Amino acid sequence: MGSRGGLMKQKLQAGETVIGPFVIVPSMTLIDTLGHAGVDFCIIDAEHGPISMETAADLVIAADGAGVAPIIRVGDNDERLILRALDIGSAGVEVPQINDPDDARKLVHATKYTPLGERGLSIFTRAGDYFKGGSPGHTDRQNAETVVIGHIEGKRGLDNLDEIMEVDGVDVYFLGPYDISQSLGIPGDVRNPIVEEALVEACGKARNAGKAVGSYARDVDMGRWLLGNGVQYLAYNVDATIYMEACERFMGELRA
Repeated sequence: MGSRGGLMKQKLQAGETVIGPFVIVPSMTLIDTLGHAGVDFCIIDAEHGPISMETAADLVIAADGAGVAPIIRVGDNDERLILRALDIGSAGVEVPQINDPDDARKLVHATKYTPLGERGLSIFTRAGDYFKGGSPGHTDRQNAETVVIGHIEGKRGLDNLDEIMEVDGVDVYFLGPYDISQSLGIPGDVRNPIVEEALVEACGKARNAGKAVGSYARDVDMGRWLLGNGVQYLAYNVDATIYMEACERFMGELRA
């Protein structure tokens, strides 16, 4: 397991862009359609929405089969949550509220095996190929291929971004525009010039530090704007909303 994460890391390190939606619908079929659509990854959301870790395990298997890198967003910077997300074979994790270097170190500590961290070790998992052949090289492979994504979601994280990026082991710094808008006193107004300025400044800091940055686009216009400002890991919309808006569109056209 983890090869899709390794491929994604290679793309990011080469300066390429990867794109995929958030997933809140617990459906293997919808995950399968993402592969046919050609998306690079999907973010299985175990923070917001109904998806349990047991359901997430099925969605990870579906994503692997569809050629889509499965990333799991956990609800907290907690080593137990991160461990479970990685042990079911996800390509990586997204972790909220990385506000200072200590938060980043805690994230790396939970996602990496020794000597880089202290992730709990069981090779009798899907991530360890269920101990097939003794799973030689499991810890080194996971350390190299797991995609570690830290969410910068507020003014504290933005203010501390330079110091946060000095911590080795985080692959993508994900700028959460909605939480950032709330922390700046304009909740939900993600295209407000104040929010856009904060995002552009953070993207510039990451670019100068040679780090990959991610963010979320509500629509294609916002996605193009983010890509134009250096975002490489673009989360585009949410599966349920994408489906609803497609249905609204054809209903509006047919009833016109």
